[in-house]
Amino acid sequence: MTDARLIWCHGSLSTPWGAKSLALAETAKALGLTMEGPDFSDLEDPDLRVDRLAGLLREDDRPVILAGSSMGGYVAAAAGSVATGLFLLAPAVYLPGYAVHVFSGLPDRVTVIHGWDDDTVPVDNAIRFARTHKAALHVLADNHRLEHSTPELCALFARFLTDVLEASRP
Repeated sequence: MTDARLIWCHGSLSTPWGAKSLALAETAKALGLTMEGPDFSDLEDPDLRVDRLAGLLREDDRPVILAGSSMGGYVAAAAGSVATGLFLLAPAVYLPGYAVHVFSGLPDRVTVIHGWDDDTVPVDNAIRFARTHKAALHVLADNHRLEHSTPELCALFARFLTDVLEASRP
């Protein structure tokens, strides 16, 4: 499935290509995947971002793997029913003002990473999401941005991508 699309959904106040997403893109590249990073920064509303992502997904029928951080994690999860895998960093799930609180039809391969010291999205939200969807959950000694955990994020991303790619082989 190396023809699969890998799409990165950035967070609310970030851009598509920050240090974290660049490191993850390099990890993906080593596995033969090119990570796309659409720019959602002109949209403050998370559900308008979901709509934009859904439009991008309709333009291409290749299998898709979605990854995202914070609001981007929410966006990926809200559109996740069409994905073969979800990789979510500090996903902004179960927050007021976000339309989707019941995520249905998610793929079998979902990984959630969150920081114990996240003061933006409570770690309990990630635990609830992971429990509900039987997702792999990694809680790290870090904050919302997970800025001190880049090597761990890359290792977990490589393991996740390898698993998704191997599961899709005939």
